[in-house]
Amino acid sequence: MAYYPSRNEWQTREPREVGLDPTALGAAVHHHLANESRWRRDFLTASGRYIGVADEPEAPGDVLGPVRPREGPNGLILRGGHVVAEWGDTRRADMTFSVAKSYLAVLAGVAVGRGLIRSIDDPVRGYALDDAFESPQNRAITWRNLLQQTSEWQGTLWGKPDTIDHNRDVGKSELGAAQKGQPRPMRPPGTLWEYNDARVNRLSLSLLQVFRRPLADVLRDAVMDPVGASNDWEWQPYRNAWVEIDSTSMPSVPGGSHWGGGLWMSTRDHARFALLVHRGGAWADQRIVAESWIRELRRPCELNPQYGLLWWLNTGRAQLASAPESSYAARGAGSNIIWIDPDHDLIAVVRWIDKMAFDGFVGRLLTAVRSEGAALRAAAAGEASYRMRLSEAAPSDASPRKLQGCAGEAGARTQVDP
Repeated sequence: MAYYPSRNEWQTREPREVGLDPTALGAAVHHHLANESRWRRDFLTASGRYIGVADEPEAPGDVLGPVRPREGPNGLILRGGHVVAEWGDTRRADMTFSVAKSYLAVLAGVAVGRGLIRSIDDPVRGYALDDAFESPQNRAITWRNLLQQTSEWQGTLWGKPDTIDHNRDVGKSELGAAQKGQPRPMRPPGTLWEYNDARVNRLSLSLLQVFRRPLADVLRDAVMDPVGASNDWEWQPYRNAWVEIDSTSMPSVPGGSHWGGGLWMSTRDHARFALLVHRGGAWADQRIVAESWIRELRRPCELNPQYGLLWWLNTGRAQLASAPESSYAARGAGSNIIWIDPDHDLIAVVRWIDKMAFDGFVGRLLTAVRSEGAALRAAAAGEASYRMRLSEAAPSDASPRKLQGCAGEAGARTQVDP
């Protein structure tokens, strides 16, 4: 029976109990600690600017939301739902950056499950949310386009135009650089993949409009409370991202911390969310998100097979050479990573690791699986050989009782010296 932690207790297991080599597992943790993010803990650059806007032209008020300095690297590894490794302060709610995008994807699944979104292939314009999808450029945009980052939505939201993230290349820099911000000719929706926070924020506003409740409240009630998360996490809006719905002023939260704010959450709470997704949207006997939606999150985008619905995939092992192709991740700058490996029933939440060092972490973690598996196979082969030698050496009139005693000794020896 699958294990789920209660709100107040999360069971631990020794690595060997769940088939992990403790030495190799320790090497993965040490690798993280030796490769902390290069970002300053106050998120400021040498020039004193917030790192989220460091690759944009300086402008008054360019940081729209609060910023909370981070602490040191920390992380947690689950196997079979049990905690097998934990280091650093995993209970502190830190800024999460674009990991928030993957939470938006799960909330979209909640909206689909409630019938608030009939189909993600519907044009958003048909939901009569506001006039932001009425222009010729935007009228054909679907929910899927927004969730895959292929919308080519054109407009300005919370003072940030879509052009601010044109030509953004997250492969060259965690927050862009390259030719970021240089306007280019617009393309029809669904014909270009581009990582664009202004458009993700447009998705967030649209979800707020269909739920008609602040998304932080929806996330808490529909997802985080049912999985037993703490009360310490926050989803911070921008100071100017408030709208009136049903005569009530509500915040529209961002899908990252590019301009400040965003999802502030502890490693332990992220791990609960990850376990929910890993288990197909179910928590114990409660269905929280449809299993079909969890599969949809992992369907590769035709324009970028490394991306699903606001989740990063490992198609062709292009993202992580050390990881199985079936693994997938919620990723935020810094780096903050929720990594799920269904092949090995592993979850790792890793905070503040240098981006280029994460594949090395995964490689060492999977070595822990392979090393322990090899040790167990060697032990089994050794015991089989030992039994065969006993059988060959036993007299023909050996009693079952004597043979049983020899087998028991062999079993005891195997436990001491695997």
